[in-house]
Amino acid sequence: MSVGIWTFSFDAAPIGQVREAAAEIEELGFDSLWFGEYPGREALTQAALLLGATSRITVATGVARFDRRSPAGVAGGARTLAEAHPGRFTLGLGGHARGARPVESIRAYLDEMDAAEFTSPEPVPPPRKLLAALGPRMLRLAAERTDGAHPYFVPPEHTALAREIMGPDAYLAVEQGVVLDRARGLDIARAEVGFYLERTEHHRVNLKRLGFTDDDLAGSDRLVESVIAVGEEAIAGRVKAHLDAGADHVCVQVITGEPGLPLDGWRRLAELVL
Repeated sequence: MSVGIWTFSFDAAPIGQVREAAAEIEELGFDSLWFGEYPGREALTQAALLLGATSRITVATGVARFDRRSPAGVAGGARTLAEAHPGRFTLGLGGHARGARPVESIRAYLDEMDAAEFTSPEPVPPPRKLLAALGPRMLRLAAERTDGAHPYFVPPEHTALAREIMGPDAYLAVEQGVVLDRARGLDIARAEVGFYLERTEHHRVNLKRLGFTDDDLAGSDRLVESVIAVGEEAIAGRVKAHLDAGADHVCVQVITGEPGLPLDGWRRLAELVL
């Protein structure tokens, strides 16, 4: 199975610990290392530090935000990383699009990226470029203008829908949240799901598109366990379900409900899915 690690935990840790953790994730045998960009470190700079701390693993932004950098800036940064570390950098793009019409806004952003001119050598291969996409229009744009999509906070049913919309050739890398602790797992997962449902309307819209009701969005067990795999027995099956539904790659986010790098969780996860 093609499985990586997805994490938000790096920003609160000193960069030395982050680099050591990246090296251990590679040593454990995971294919990729994904990290988010919100209140913490600048994404492309952190990607460079993680690539320098490792030698094989793919490092991916999940996602670098449109609203934090110019199109030419992100294109140039991605080219630089791809040139320095051939085949090892994936640029995931997303966040708050400019303007009221996100698909059109992101299409224009991609136009500006493609039009940017550089005198540096063309990286071989070029960096893989993915969009954070949930709805049909954004998934179609991802297939049309980039290498594929990086859906976040989705059940396998969405993976099947994304594959149908994007076709067989687009790359599909899906985030899957997991809680290893079965005893406290449902409470931890419900808190995680509640955080997103309270703050992100696009995730609510996406789940309703998949058939979840307003009652489910209040925190039903059905919804919580559809989005977050709870307990060791569920995790390997959930990763396989995404792959069977059409994902090329699954990046797993270990959720503990506690601060700090989930090193023990990553080690346990490797035993389950690798």
